Amino acid sequence: MPMADRSISAVLHDIVGNVQEIVRAELRLAKTEVREELARSRSAAVLLAVGALTLVFSALFALLAIVYALSLVTPAWAAALIVGLGVGLVAALCLGLGIRRFKALRGAPKTAASIKENVEWAKQLSK
Repeated sequence: MPMADRSISAVLHDIVGNVQEIVRAELRLAKTEVREELARSRSAAVLLAVGALTLVFSALFALLAIVYALSLVTPAWAAALIVGLGVGLVAALCLGLGIRRFKALRGAPKTAASIKENVEWAKQLSK
Protein backbone atom coordinates (compact mmCIF):
# COMPACT_ATOMS: atom_id res chain seq x y z
CA MET A 1 0.00 0.00 0.00
CA PRO A 2 1.57 3.37 -1.00
CA MET A 3 2.16 5.93 1.74
CA ALA A 4 -0.27 8.44 0.16
CA ASP A 5 -3.15 5.98 0.46
CA ARG A 6 -2.73 5.42 4.21
CA SER A 7 -4.99 7.23 6.64
CA ILE A 8 -3.63 9.35 9.45
CA SER A 9 -5.07 6.94 12.01
CA ALA A 10 -3.22 4.02 10.38
CA VAL A 11 0.06 5.97 10.45
CA LEU A 12 -0.50 6.93 14.10
CA HIS A 13 -1.36 3.32 14.94
CA ASP A 14 1.95 2.18 13.39
CA ILE A 15 3.86 4.88 15.27
CA VAL A 16 2.31 3.87 18.58
CA GLY A 17 3.09 0.20 17.86
CA ASN A 18 6.70 1.06 17.04
CA VAL A 19 7.09 3.15 20.20
CA GLN A 20 5.66 0.30 22.27
CA GLU A 21 8.15 -2.13 20.73
CA ILE A 22 11.04 0.29 21.40
CA VAL A 23 9.98 0.64 25.05
CA ARG A 24 9.73 -3.16 25.41
CA ALA A 25 13.19 -3.60 23.93
CA GLU A 26 14.60 -0.93 26.25
CA LEU A 27 13.01 -2.65 29.25
CA ARG A 28 14.55 -6.00 28.25
CA LEU A 29 17.94 -4.30 27.98
CA ALA A 30 17.47 -2.64 31.39
CA LYS A 31 16.67 -6.01 32.97
CA THR A 32 19.85 -7.47 31.50
CA GLU A 33 21.93 -4.57 32.83
CA VAL A 34 20.42 -4.92 36.31
CA ARG A 35 21.24 -8.65 36.34
CA GLU A 36 24.86 -7.86 35.41
CA GLU A 37 25.11 -5.28 38.20
CA LEU A 38 23.72 -7.79 40.71
CA ALA A 39 26.35 -10.33 39.68
CA ARG A 40 29.09 -7.76 40.30
CA SER A 41 27.60 -6.73 43.65
CA ARG A 42 27.65 -10.38 44.76
CA SER A 43 31.45 -10.50 44.52
CA ALA A 44 31.70 -7.28 46.53
CA ALA A 45 29.35 -8.73 49.16
CA VAL A 46 31.46 -11.90 49.40
CA LEU A 47 34.59 -9.81 49.99
CA LEU A 48 32.79 -7.79 52.67
CA ALA A 49 31.58 -10.98 54.36
CA VAL A 50 35.08 -12.51 54.30
CA GLY A 51 36.51 -9.25 55.62
CA ALA A 52 33.96 -9.09 58.44
CA LEU A 53 34.53 -12.72 59.40
CA THR A 54 38.31 -12.34 59.47
CA LEU A 55 37.92 -9.15 61.48
CA VAL A 56 36.02 -11.15 64.11
CA PHE A 57 38.82 -13.72 64.19
CA SER A 58 41.34 -10.88 64.46
CA ALA A 59 39.55 -9.52 67.51
CA LEU A 60 39.47 -12.97 69.07
CA PHE A 61 43.21 -13.48 68.54
CA ALA A 62 43.95 -9.99 69.87
CA LEU A 63 41.91 -10.78 72.98
CA LEU A 64 43.70 -14.10 73.31
CA ALA A 65 47.02 -12.21 73.12
CA ILE A 66 45.94 -9.88 75.89
CA VAL A 67 44.93 -12.83 78.03
CA TYR A 68 48.29 -14.51 77.44
CA ALA A 69 50.14 -11.27 78.10
CA LEU A 70 48.39 -10.67 81.38
CA SER A 71 48.30 -14.21 82.70
CA LEU A 72 51.59 -15.66 81.55
CA VAL A 73 54.58 -13.63 80.63
CA THR A 74 55.83 -16.10 78.01
CA PRO A 75 56.46 -16.05 74.26
CA ALA A 76 52.99 -17.54 73.63
CA TRP A 77 51.34 -14.12 73.79
CA ALA A 78 53.71 -12.77 71.16
CA ALA A 79 52.72 -15.57 68.77
CA ALA A 80 49.02 -14.92 69.39
CA LEU A 81 49.52 -11.18 68.85
CA ILE A 82 51.35 -11.75 65.55
CA VAL A 83 48.53 -14.04 64.33
CA GLY A 84 45.89 -11.51 65.44
CA LEU A 85 47.61 -8.66 63.62
CA GLY A 86 48.04 -10.78 60.49
CA VAL A 87 44.37 -11.72 60.42
CA GLY A 88 43.48 -8.06 61.04
CA LEU A 89 45.55 -7.01 58.03
CA VAL A 90 43.74 -9.53 55.82
CA ALA A 91 40.38 -8.28 57.15
CA ALA A 92 41.26 -4.66 56.45
CA LEU A 93 42.34 -5.49 52.89
CA CYS A 94 39.15 -7.47 52.15
CA LEU A 95 36.89 -4.79 53.61
CA GLY A 96 38.68 -2.04 51.68
CA LEU A 97 38.42 -3.94 48.39
CA GLY A 98 34.75 -4.76 48.97
CA ILE A 99 33.86 -1.15 49.78
CA ARG A 100 35.74 0.08 46.71
CA ARG A 101 33.82 -2.36 44.49
CA PHE A 102 30.47 -1.31 45.95
CA LYS A 103 31.29 2.35 45.29
CA ALA A 104 32.16 1.50 41.67
CA LEU A 105 28.69 0.06 40.97
CA ARG A 106 26.35 2.19 38.90
CA GLY A 107 23.08 3.13 40.51
CA ALA A 108 20.84 3.05 37.43
CA PRO A 109 21.30 1.22 34.16
CA LYS A 110 22.37 3.16 31.07
CA THR A 111 19.11 2.15 29.45
CA ALA A 112 17.08 4.31 31.86
CA ALA A 113 18.23 7.46 30.07
CA SER A 114 17.39 5.93 26.72
CA ILE A 115 13.88 5.02 27.91
CA LYS A 116 13.34 8.60 29.08
CA GLU A 117 14.43 9.89 25.67
CA ASN A 118 12.01 7.55 23.91
CA VAL A 119 9.12 8.63 26.14
CA GLU A 120 9.91 12.30 25.46
CA TRP A 121 10.08 11.59 21.76
CA ALA A 122 6.68 9.85 21.87
CA LYS A 123 5.19 12.81 23.75
CA GLN A 124 6.48 15.19 21.10
CA LEU A 125 4.85 13.07 18.38
CA SER A 126 1.49 13.13 20.08
CA LYS A 127 1.41 16.94 20.32
